[in-house]
Amino acid sequence: MERNPIPVLTVQTTPYEDQRPTGGGGLRRPTGLFESERNYLPNFVQSLLSSVDLRDRQGCTMVVGSDGRYFSKTAIEIVVQMAAANGIGRLVIGQNGILSTPAVSCIIRKIKAAGGIILTASHSPGGPGGEFGVKFEVANGGPAPDVVSDKIYQISKTLEEYAICPDLRVDLSRLGRQEFDLENKFKPFRVEIVDSVDIYLNLLRNIFDFNAIRNLLTGPNQIKIRIDAMNGGAPANSAINCIPLEDFGGQRPDPNLTYATALLEAMRGGEYGFGAAFDADGDRYMILGQNGFFVNASDSLAVIAANLSCIPYFCQMGVRGFGRSMPTSTALDKVAKVMKVPVYETPTGWRYFSNLMDSGRCSLCGEESFGTGSDHLREKDGLWAVLVWLSILAARKQSVEEIVRDHWAKFGRHYYCRFDYEALEPRTAYFIMRDLEALITDKSFSHQQFAVGSSIYSVERTDSFEYIDPVDGTVTKRQGLRIVFSDASRLIFRMSASSHVRATLRIYAESYEKDPSQHNKEPQAVLSPLIAIALKISQIHERTGRKGPTVIT
Repeated sequence: MERNPIPVLTVQTTPYEDQRPTGGGGLRRPTGLFESERNYLPNFVQSLLSSVDLRDRQGCTMVVGSDGRYFSKTAIEIVVQMAAANGIGRLVIGQNGILSTPAVSCIIRKIKAAGGIILTASHSPGGPGGEFGVKFEVANGGPAPDVVSDKIYQISKTLEEYAICPDLRVDLSRLGRQEFDLENKFKPFRVEIVDSVDIYLNLLRNIFDFNAIRNLLTGPNQIKIRIDAMNGGAPANSAINCIPLEDFGGQRPDPNLTYATALLEAMRGGEYGFGAAFDADGDRYMILGQNGFFVNASDSLAVIAANLSCIPYFCQMGVRGFGRSMPTSTALDKVAKVMKVPVYETPTGWRYFSNLMDSGRCSLCGEESFGTGSDHLREKDGLWAVLVWLSILAARKQSVEEIVRDHWAKFGRHYYCRFDYEALEPRTAYFIMRDLEALITDKSFSHQQFAVGSSIYSVERTDSFEYIDPVDGTVTKRQGLRIVFSDASRLIFRMSASSHVRATLRIYAESYEKDPSQHNKEPQAVLSPLIAIALKISQIHERTGRKGPTVIT
């Protein structure tokens, strides 16, 4: 206990106009902006804290974690000092400031906290030249809904002062409780440093049969696995790059074929039967089989859905419904039809799934950006997804490739690719999308045919995707442009909401093939006619000067 009460100060500030949170109440910007612009981080933290009603904020508990990237410890100190000054009664923080996104969600729900703050820019690069982010979780352990994000932004535009206790210092390395007397506060302010894994691990023990997984990894028919945490610090046996590094070892912690190249090369050697990679905060993942067999995120979601009987949690809880983001392939829909459960097609953003799960409508959900989760939390959970896959391998006693190919034989294969055009000039990207929307929604575009080589694609319908939340009736408009062809092939164009100063335009192509004899082709070869159509109607190369996408997944 501090001997002298710590002063609470009110600091005058000037608002910033660019602190609108993107999806899920998060602000992601270049790290240098947080470091160099006066009060940039305190302004946003104050706006975030002020968005919580004063009666709910006074004396409440909040959870704080980070992915360990550069600037995290400095930011955590500021968050702690400001939380104390704003009436928060207790903070629960991961040891050394590190907590994965699923762990934060887990702890919020476990201790019934008012919410949480995660310092992460997810799969974006770290270090002084990288990116930094602040993300707000609400009381259900999920990302802040749009109404909360809008409130944070409105507060940020008129902010004139913030409250802080600059003399308050917390030892993030020491497990246990630390208490501080503050001026004008009757009860001491508490900080509890907790193990970064324990609470979350206890939840997983109630979901999976760890004995079955252990036998898979150590028994007579054991498989060797390779786990790449991409220096985000996710702990696992047989793992590499698990020591948290502020710049993630100079690599981008994005679990896909473009950036997880070391894992891909290791898997191609044939020594390992199962490989997985995570992003910096542990909520995204990628699965590889022996010899580098790649499982795309949409297929992974569908395979998991078809094999939920391998997971004790679902045997006990049952399956009420599935959810997928609109750009995610319709492979999940095929499984849902056989299982006779509903599928909810949502905009991109986990907050939409949270609403469905809170209402008991959705048991499993996922996005094409390597995010998958279930109603055990209200966040995507890459660590959970990998354990699901290991459980399926243990139950079915097949390889990753055998499981996926059996799935294709039963449900058909959805050839699928995503093309990212990153770091575009925002106005250029905006006008491309504006003109494209005008083109595809014009009546003359309906039933148009495109001939590419020997392939002919007939347009069946087009739209600008609009979502009506079945729980609260909230309408979300302009969430991507869709072209659906008569053979069920799809083209989708969407602006990413996770960018900062520059823009990212994503193109998604999907084609369904029922015939098993046609399941061994390269996705880009199958999808090349669709891609040619997408490039022709969007004119993205001509209008941006690009010769191709930045990333292909």
